[in-house]
Amino acid sequence: MSVELVTILLRTLFTYFFLLVLLRLMGKREMGKLSVFDVVISIMLAEMAVLAIENVDKPGMNFYLPMVLIGVMEIALAYISLKSKKVRDMVDGSAELIIENGEIREEVLKRNRMNLDDVMVHLRQKNIKNLADVEFAVLEPTGQISVFPKFDHLPVTRGDTKLQPPRPVSPVTFTGLPIPLIMDGKIRDEALRKIGQNKFWLKK
Repeated sequence: MSVELVTILLRTLFTYFFLLVLLRLMGKREMGKLSVFDVVISIMLAEMAVLAIENVDKPGMNFYLPMVLIGVMEIALAYISLKSKKVRDMVDGSAELIIENGEIREEVLKRNRMNLDDVMVHLRQKNIKNLADVEFAVLEPTGQISVFPKFDHLPVTRGDTKLQPPRPVSPVTFTGLPIPLIMDGKIRDEALRKIGQNKFWLKK
């Protein structure tokens, strides 16, 4: 195995874990719906990662230091965005009302270079068949559209039917999120303590 191939493999492993740590430090927002700013950062990180792996004749610090700088910039801007709405709107963009009382706001469509077909695709994905059934819809900074149907077209919930909740099958009543008591074949003692039970109760 040549020295160059070994260097490429080692740089690939290092770059993988380097980006993993860097993205974790940058926060979970990078993993969700990406804004325009997040897309730019992702493209730059990906490009520099490829260059770091391919250019084995150049020092790795020529690529890893700029990636660290981008990560620091993202963390700093995220912190500043928490304090300033102006900065937040400049970096991430702001939400815009695109449908109001069943009518499309054409000026918003033109400003965001969207057409009616784009809007209808989003509505169909929300199980909305008719534009008139929409009370209002908001174009989010991520490009997604949040749709709020009119009252007459809201789905029926259990609260609307006044049905009583089913009785628990266990004498222990749980509230909130489900708590896994066994994970990967092992009993989780801390989960049992949260519900005030022990292994004897679980085995029984």
